[in-house]
Amino acid sequence: MRQLEYFVAVANEENFTAAAHRVHTTQPNISAQVRSLERELGSALFDRSARSVRLTDAGQAALPAARAALAAAREVADAVSEVRGLLRGSLSVGMVEGCTIAPLFTALGTFGSAHPKVALSLRESPSDRLITSIVDGSLDVALAGYGDELPRGTESLTVIAEPVVAVVPADEERGTDTGFPELRQRSLICLPRGAGIRNVFDDAAVAHGSPIRPAIEASSPDAIVELVCSGMGTGILSASIAATDDRVVGLPIEGVDVRARLGFVWRTDPSPATRRFVDVVRETFGLDAG
Repeated sequence: MRQLEYFVAVANEENFTAAAHRVHTTQPNISAQVRSLERELGSALFDRSARSVRLTDAGQAALPAARAALAAAREVADAVSEVRGLLRGSLSVGMVEGCTIAPLFTALGTFGSAHPKVALSLRESPSDRLITSIVDGSLDVALAGYGDELPRGTESLTVIAEPVVAVVPADEERGTDTGFPELRQRSLICLPRGAGIRNVFDDAAVAHGSPIRPAIEASSPDAIVELVCSGMGTGILSASIAATDDRVVGLPIEGVDVRARLGFVWRTDPSPATRRFVDVVRETFGLDAG
């Protein structure tokens, strides 16, 4: 099982040193264990000829089964722990980059205090990477942005659901046309690809004709607001973010009824720790299942 754990870690990180750090061992040890696994299987699992290691065809074939075996082993331990009334193990939580949602940190503190035997880890990433990590099992639960659809095999608990809007200076509001034909003529300022709001906007643009390439990609909503105020273009944000600064207004994008959602996402076969954390989140945020 340890060899399989190391194999999956290297596959996820594409680097032996980073994988060793992730599983709290040394690079020589993880390399030796993976080579031992390769000898037992009679085939190389990784191509080590490049700067980042890549799975061979044999490695690609072995990875889903290795993940399933590790998940099964965790289920055995979790089942025994539940019978004993003692929650232990690990819980990996993801959150969108630059997250300032205070109840998330309250939920983490509440869960950690109630279940000290569960090792908590926290990772920041763009929303699309977080959701991919939920699907492939490298994260247990994540606070991420998403649109109307999520991958099969996942569940969600929505915290915020609101329209995506065109952000313009407050004195430009009167008579401003914000349909897609007009927006295609404007210099648009968007969050980077992978952000939930950006994904929703891109999908809507494709549904209304073709993709729109923004003039500027800004790393944060605050930067988008400042660029709008400086006359650099029209921003694309959620309604609540646009409403936090009275120098700008958020105008509905005509013909778009898709909402940007921010919420918690997890797999439909969660561990006991994940189930309990979702319960804590629901209590902390005052939410029903969604």
